[in-house]
Amino acid sequence: MMKADTKSHSSEQPSRLALLGANIVRDNDNIVSDMGEEKVILSVKNGKYYNLGIMGSQIWEFIQEPILVEQLIEQLTEQYDVERNVCEEQVLPFLLHLSEEKLIHIRV
Repeated sequence: MMKADTKSHSSEQPSRLALLGANIVRDNDNIVSDMGEEKVILSVKNGKYYNLGIMGSQIWEFIQEPILVEQLIEQLTEQYDVERNVCEEQVLPFLLHLSEEKLIHIRV
């Protein structure tokens, strides 16, 4: 999904269950450009570029407005042929990484 340096997740992050019930919202201090089917984001706060990849870009589209993580997972499993648990295993760490990089906010 996102091609950027990965960090280990801190112990302060929400549990999987708490994350599923959380709202996520984009941070507005980013510059987003389309490159084909992919989105590239410039974080004004940290001066880094991020290529979200095709699936990450699709997720970015789904979170145009604040959304519950649970609803995002449901939308993805409806649109793509993916088991719910597999979707969660892929999407939750991605969202946590976006949050760590201050591209989104998670409100538990």
